[in-house]
Formats: sequence, structure tokens, C-alpha cells
Amino acid sequence: MKNAKMAREKAVFVFLLLSCIALFFLGSTAIYLKSTKSVYSADAEKESFVITASFYPVYIAALNVAGDIDGVEVRNLTQPQTGCLHDYQLTTEDMKAMADSDVLLINGGGIESFVSKVAKTYPKLSIINLSASFAELPEEDEEEEDHDHEDAAHEDADHEDADHDHDHDHGEQNSHFWMDIDLYRKEVESMEEGLSKRDPVHADQYKKNAEAYLKKLEALQSEEAELKEALSGKKVVVFHEAFLYLAEDLDMQVTMTMDLDEERQVSAGEVRQVLDALALSDDKIIFAERTYGEEMGDRMTEEASATVIYLDPLTRPKDGQESEQDGYLLAMQENFDQIRTTLLGAEE
Repeated sequence: MKNAKMAREKAVFVFLLLSCIALFFLGSTAIYLKSTKSVYSADAEKESFVITASFYPVYIAALNVAGDIDGVEVRNLTQPQTGCLHDYQLTTEDMKAMADSDVLLINGGGIESFVSKVAKTYPKLSIINLSASFAELPEEDEEEEDHDHEDAAHEDADHEDADHDHDHDHGEQNSHFWMDIDLYRKEVESMEEGLSKRDPVHADQYKKNAEAYLKKLEALQSEEAELKEALSGKKVVVFHEAFLYLAEDLDMQVTMTMDLDEERQVSAGEVRQVLDALALSDDKIIFAERTYGEEMGDRMTEEASATVIYLDPLTRPKDGQESEQDGYLLAMQENFDQIRTTLLGAEE
């Protein structure tokens, strides 16, 4: 009996001892994890101000306004696209990349169809719509993007300067604003204002960088103005709606627009329409993107003796491009050079 009692007491003692040891280690682990999490969270908050751009042309502008500032990180949300973002579907990795972002910069005008999903997933994320001062969203996207978080895609709608000095008439869906240098400059200005408001610590640097980039864009506009004098009034057929902005900036008369992409099947009737439009002009000029427009361009060259100029819509970097920061300047310069060489080479 005595031995049994001693055995029970010993078992209870061992149980209590093991329980105390287990509680000690559990408590120590919890304290360690809490302190570690606190340190990492503090570091993550203070390490950098993260700016995410929706896609390539917005990313280039962000690199120029904020890319060289210590304590600021600039990211491109979407992978380089052969086309625009109208039907882009965010990947799981895209959404994860937004988790620690402070600001999302969007071109606006409805081109980022995924922005409402981002806003719902990250309601505290600040979204800056760069075109809010001069463009309106298509009707079908207004309800999606009218979310309640503080910096909604319409957050810049309080700008009173809603009108701009261009009389573009591309329809509600043409949001390729970056192809108009003047509108692209307005987007850079909106970017600087928005970032300075949300990250006042670096406001002076944003302003300085934006002013330097705007001067470069102004110089590019001066070259465009020279082209305009030579090309004003010439008729052109456009195979990518982005080039409507460029054609109008050059004061050319667009006789037909056909937006081509990987899913576009051109009918015999449309081919006839293009041929008829080209017949209206002795110049028979076509602006096209090579990726989707080359087949149709070759056909028009053969059947109508058309002059096809393949241009860059600036939706992705060129292969082998070394400078992302100068990507817009270089691509637009190449566009101007292509147009000048093809159409004015014999005159120079």
C-alpha cells in the first residue's frame, strides 16, 4: 500500500514538473514570436515607401519621379504585355505583391479592369488615378471603381481643371493617354502631387524629379511640333487605337481605325473598308503595331501599295533595352524617327 502511494505521488510530481516545463517553453516561444514579429513589422513599416505602378508606361513615369529616392521603392505590378490591360487577370503573385504597397498608381480611364479587385482586397491601399483630372471612366466601370476607401480611383476628381486643351474624340474606351505627350505630362504632374500628399517626407524630391522629367518631355514635344508642320492634313489609316492620339497630335486626318489583337479576325468586309479608306489618299499611310498588324500591313502593301509604318504603343520594354527610366523618351523618339524617315526622307 505504501509503495503504491509513493508511486502515485511520484507520478503526480513528474506530471506537474513536465507541465511546468511545457508551460515555460510555450510562454517563452510566444514572447519570442511576438517580439520578433514586432521588430519585423516595425522594420517593414520604416524600411521603404512602396509605390506600385499598374503597368509599363505608368512604371516608367514612376521611375522618373521616384525611382532614385532613398527610402522609396518602385515596382511594376503586371508583367510586360504584348497588348494593353483591358482583359488582364491578376495572378496570385500579383496580389501578394500588393500586400506591402503604400500606393498603387493607375493610368485610369478604365484600362486597368482589375483595380476594383485590388481595392476590395486592400481597402486601405491608396490608389492614385493619374488621368482623373482630364478623363472620365467608361460607364460600365464606374460602379466597379466607386469603392469607399479613402484614395479611390476617382480621388483626384476634385481637380477643377477637368477640361484639357486637346479635342480628342476616341470614344470612351480609348485610354491610351500616354501616347499623347501633353496628357502624359499631365499624368506625371498628377503623380507628383499624389505622391507628395501621401509621402510628404520625400515631397521635395518628387517635385524636383518631376520637373526634370517634364522638361525632357517638353523637348520631345518640340520635336513632335516640327513633324506636325510637315504632316498636317495628311490622311492615315490606324491599326491600333493608341496611335489615334499620335495621329491627331500630328494633325493628320484619320480615315479609318481598326484595332487588331491576338483574338481579332478581320472579315472580308473590313478589308474592303480599309482599301476604300486608303483610296481616299494619295499617301496611303498606315500606322500599325508589328505584333498584331504585320499580316494586315503586308496585305495592304501588296493590294493597295500602302506605306505601313510600324510604331511602338509603349506597352512593354523593347528587347535588349538597357534603360527603363528612359524607355518612354527612347520609344517615342524612335516613333518620330520612323515617321520622319518613311514619310519625309525624300524631302530632306
